[in-house]
Amino acid sequence: MSSAEPTTDRVARADRLAPAEVAEALALARLAGDADGADPFDEHTLLRLRDPEAPAVHLTAHAADGTLTGYAHVDTSDPAGVGAELAVHPAYRRRGTGRALARGVLAAASGPVRAWAHGDHPSAAALAVDLGFTRARVLWQLRRSLAAALPAPQLPDGVVLRAFRPGADDEAWLALNTRAFAAHPEQGRWTPADLRARLAEPWFDPAGFLLAVEEASGRLLGFHWTKVHERPGSARIGEVYVLGVDPSAHGGGLGRALTTAGLAHLRDARGLDLVMLYVDESNTSAVALYERIGFARWCGHVNYQLG
Repeated sequence: MSSAEPTTDRVARADRLAPAEVAEALALARLAGDADGADPFDEHTLLRLRDPEAPAVHLTAHAADGTLTGYAHVDTSDPAGVGAELAVHPAYRRRGTGRALARGVLAAASGPVRAWAHGDHPSAAALAVDLGFTRARVLWQLRRSLAAALPAPQLPDGVVLRAFRPGADDEAWLALNTRAFAAHPEQGRWTPADLRARLAEPWFDPAGFLLAVEEASGRLLGFHWTKVHERPGSARIGEVYVLGVDPSAHGGGLGRALTTAGLAHLRDARGLDLVMLYVDESNTSAVALYERIGFARWCGHVNYQLG
């Protein structure tokens, strides 16, 4: 985002984008992410951007020569308000494009607005303050070297690990995910369609989706879903994508065992030497768990709200 000079770019609004326009927006996002050290769009936005049926408002800014200089995605699927993310081409900043896109977001919103600023950049913070947004939530990205020693997973008695089975485990996993993240504003609301979309992603690997199962009953007690990020020109990095434990199994060390088992998978089976994860600043118990096993803060992502 930028709050400098008035823009000379043309901002347009559309309910759908053509495939070529989607590719152009994704290319812009990669350029912005490379320049800023943090990708401007989260996975939810990227999945919806590539889905022509997902309800959304697309705002695009173009220079006089037709170059895409900025893009904003407005998610209109939540009746409680809209979610928004935007990116500006690194070569076309400080000309008001971010401000013009942000005003377009506000014009498209019919209720409260939630906007992520990935990387917590000062220009985004300045624009948010100028437009009346308040800083509502911080998501930390933590990182850990996998070259450092890993503690051996210590599973509770009667609990075993196995890989996720697409199709067979979907319903039970979704129910567990809902229980584990009942208070989470995004993760706890996953639907079968949300799960299917991710199982269809090129990065999905069932061997890296570890389930903790009560051996006697087969009941799912927890899970560690890992992910590997691979992008040309960038080092491969693993991710603790989602880690959850059934509330009934809290306090027995299952979360720590699942964490270390997933890290060992990323190191030994996938050959990685670095891993990251995202955790809410307010989730102090999870932050403490991760820091105890060697994670450190890398950067922050801030959610701003208006209304």
